[in-house]
Amino acid sequence: MTWQRPDGRQPDELRPIRFERHFTRFADGSVLARCGDTQVLCTVTIQPGVPRFLEGTGQGWLTAEYRMLPTATVQRQAREFMKLSGRTQEIQRLIGRSLRAALDMEALGERTLLVDADVLQADAGTRTISITGGFIALSDAIAKLLKSGELKQSPIRHQIAAVSVGLLEGEPFLDLNYTEDVTAAIDFNVVLNEELQLIELQGTAEAGSFTRIQLNQIMDMAEKGIKELLELQRQALQA
Repeated sequence: MTWQRPDGRQPDELRPIRFERHFTRFADGSVLARCGDTQVLCTVTIQPGVPRFLEGTGQGWLTAEYRMLPTATVQRQAREFMKLSGRTQEIQRLIGRSLRAALDMEALGERTLLVDADVLQADAGTRTISITGGFIALSDAIAKLLKSGELKQSPIRHQIAAVSVGLLEGEPFLDLNYTEDVTAAIDFNVVLNEELQLIELQGTAEAGSFTRIQLNQIMDMAEKGIKELLELQRQALQA
């Protein structure tokens, strides 16, 4: 039996994607990223200086914070204050690692880029759209530094995007929504650059196991989706 997608999409079809740049006034870069019913506000703040372990090296830094608003899900979730859940910590580290892979830290100089990903509405894929939208916000923040003359050349060396792929009824499906995410026996999050080189691959067998052939199918589908996301990023940045 083949899984029938709740929204009628083809197995290799992304949800509708939309990026609304300059969404907030005071951030150095801001994007409201929509992926189906998932909505994430991605903002970037530029600060002088770097963490102590980088002081005097001439290198910059990027770090990320991820939060889900209380009413982002069907049932209200309590706000996370001093103690972050393991899930929140894991996701913000993923976002930070992924977007650092976009940058030449020496070209950035001793300044820190703070990426905030705030989930307004969650229907799965919050971490992947945070990365994909976060790259656009990052690009706008860097453009601001270039325009002001603080940077002479862009430190962005790679374009970065991310997508989820899951196995349902033994077959791969691209860009899972919540119903699919909680049903999938195998769930992957894939982060690639514009050369389709791997930045990060998170894969878990929630039930049973999977074969090398299925892994290859998952990666082929992820590459297809990320190619489309990269093009949508480029279109958004040229608008």
